[in-house]
Amino acid sequence: MDFNAENLKKLRPLSGDGSKLYIETYGCQMNVSDSEVVLSILQRDGYRYTERIDEADVILVNTCSVRDNAEQRVLGRLREFKPYKRRKKALLVGVIGCMAERMKEQLMEREQLVDIVAGPDSYRDLPRLLRQAGDGSRSVNVLLSQEETYAEIAPVRLDKNGVSAFISIMRGCNNMCSYCVVPYTRGAERSRDPRTILREARELFDAGYREVTLLGQNVNSYRWEQDGHSTGFAALLDAVAGIDPLLRVRFSTSHPKDLSDEVLHVMARRENLCRAIHLPAQSGSTRMLELMNRKYTREWYLGRIAAIRRILPDCALSTDLIAGFCTETDADHRDTLSLMREVGYEFAFMFKYSERPNTKAARHFADDVPDEVKTARLTEIIDLQNELSLQSNRRDVGRTFEVLIEGVSKRSDDRLFGRTSQNKVVVFDRGDRRIGEYATVRITDCSSATLIGELL
Repeated sequence: MDFNAENLKKLRPLSGDGSKLYIETYGCQMNVSDSEVVLSILQRDGYRYTERIDEADVILVNTCSVRDNAEQRVLGRLREFKPYKRRKKALLVGVIGCMAERMKEQLMEREQLVDIVAGPDSYRDLPRLLRQAGDGSRSVNVLLSQEETYAEIAPVRLDKNGVSAFISIMRGCNNMCSYCVVPYTRGAERSRDPRTILREARELFDAGYREVTLLGQNVNSYRWEQDGHSTGFAALLDAVAGIDPLLRVRFSTSHPKDLSDEVLHVMARRENLCRAIHLPAQSGSTRMLELMNRKYTREWYLGRIAAIRRILPDCALSTDLIAGFCTETDADHRDTLSLMREVGYEFAFMFKYSERPNTKAARHFADDVPDEVKTARLTEIIDLQNELSLQSNRRDVGRTFEVLIEGVSKRSDDRLFGRTSQNKVVVFDRGDRRIGEYATVRITDCSSATLIGELL
């Protein structure tokens, strides 16, 4: 792998003496990025990262509130920390992130187990909160900010491979989808200075990383204003891709109402902008989309798909889908299935509707679709997506792709895996190739989840 070892070392956790910090991360890619920011902040205060929970002086759990199941997993995990607390009286346990913002009172009431609660905009305050908790006072800071982006903080990279990294370009969300808790837990949308984003991407490339993913709740609405000059997402995307042709660039997530032709034309012009777009539909029914406050119709969504097909004919598409939203009928569900068939998604994240407290849906709509109906509809969606994924992968058999090698196959040390520009996983014989290199691979076989190839 071609990289500067000293540059890579600067991005990795520090070793040496100091209180030991253990972090568990749940939820989205944004939370992974946030955990790296948290470690950077606490390293400055003398903490040192550990992967061993049994040697930790501080345990932080970075949480997600998008679905009830995610919160229940964290609550169950907190109970498992009791033995560590008994063995080490000075051990501090903190809950950070979206769940901290939403459930601060409940968390502080949990049998004196949680010492610190910190929302997504209060990570700079963690050193003070930890000192306060160490003195015996339980600590809370869940204030939301209109300005905080952690722009100048260089994240400490926790990935294992040194190939792919996340870069947060904005925080918060203004869309107010009726089912979604994110605007309440992460606050209003604000964009990060593009100069800091470019600097971070350049540092990653110089350290040997060959792929970055630009993150935001809605990257299409990224906008930085300064001195009368405005930078939108298309310009930012072009600038990051311009760092080096060997740096692959991805982004997530796109809101259909804001995906512009300008972004698509930038992608078509830059070969290192990956041919994969995640475009959450949530439902194929215009009636459902209106109830969800998605601000587009089925027809608008399909118009964006048509633009992608026209401008980027080799682009892969993935989506998010919700089964059983309030008042959803069999006809609405069939609209979702027909949308899936019409688009032919390569991949999808698929969920049963989970009512989140204080959202518009929770306040104004009845969660009236029985759970067994939600489950049956979700099963149909999953089964159809498995078919669509297999069909898409079969179309790739016989084709040749450039694959960025990310690691060794779990099944055999003699095989490597990586991803195509279309974000499909490919497994192939190792040969003389190494992690972090590009390889030309011809696809010989597939499953619904994986392409099998031979090295050329």
